Amino acid sequence: MNKKTRIADLPDFDFSEHLDSDQAMAEYLTVILEENDPALLAAALGDIARARGMSEIAKASGITREALYKALRPNAQPRFDTISRVCAALGVKLIAQVVHA
Repeated sequence: MNKKTRIADLPDFDFSEHLDSDQAMAEYLTVILEENDPALLAAALGDIARARGMSEIAKASGITREALYKALRPNAQPRFDTISRVCAALGVKLIAQVVHA
């Protein structure tokens, strides 16, 4: 027989557990940027920061750990300055590309 599983009984998926290399982090961020969703970008940067160590990223960015958790949570809308400082601390840069219709 098939046993039904309730969604509420499933464990939370933590993407940060799968970001085990700089290449994986860069590819993840590239895919997220293609979605053009600021809240998703904030959450993805949070995933990457957790994978690297939030305390380390907080120290490197000059932003408190608590403020980073708040700014990089899902549906957050951090200022560009925050995004820029976190990207610098992570060792990644955002790149603009021409969009063709």
